[in-house]
Amino acid sequence: MPVTAFPSAVLFDMDGTLVDTEPYWMQAETELVHEHGGSWTHDDALILVGSGLWESAKVFQQHGVDLDADTIVATLTRRVQQQLDEHGVPWRPGAKELLLDIRQHGVKTALVTMSIRDMAEQIVGHIPFEGFDVLVTGDEVERPKPFADPYLDAARLLGVRAQDCIAIEDSMNGLASAVAAGTVAIGVPHMIPLPESDEHTLWPTLDGRTFTDLAALFEERAA
Repeated sequence: MPVTAFPSAVLFDMDGTLVDTEPYWMQAETELVHEHGGSWTHDDALILVGSGLWESAKVFQQHGVDLDADTIVATLTRRVQQQLDEHGVPWRPGAKELLLDIRQHGVKTALVTMSIRDMAEQIVGHIPFEGFDVLVTGDEVERPKPFADPYLDAARLLGVRAQDCIAIEDSMNGLASAVAAGTVAIGVPHMIPLPESDEHTLWPTLDGRTFTDLAALFEERAA
């Protein structure tokens, strides 16, 4: 069955794509590892961009953090949420405006993040309009990105096919997940560069982008 010529839904990654929380995560990671006598560099942090939290917990344990995975996830998330409360939600350029334009066109949306639901709800609560129909979070998926599960779950919850969706990501793990699910994947590099590929499209920024741009890309990919 061919895909539709118009996207049924647009699926957003959160950290690094919708909001610029990666520096908050890096600060929390550095504090945690240092408190347990280990070392943590910027390059160490970059390796984990886009990874599932419980997978990341194994890396922190290897760096000397003597805590179980659930405690590591809870500790990091709490510290990021504290920074959000203190400093606010740092939106990525053009992301909120594009999301609003999508909603005004009546298109379904999902937030697909490897952060836990409590944090996702905190950020969504700062959107001054109803931004998402569903949330898919890291504490609720069977397998995290780069597996296809998160995006397949989002499409299922929205009642659409993943092939009829656009996914917007900033990391290789995220793009791999979106591509594996069969979506039309867009990479918007932020903390790490993303390679050119026939499997996804690269946009340098979401600033100035509209739903018309998404629809044109979807039609091009469908053709």
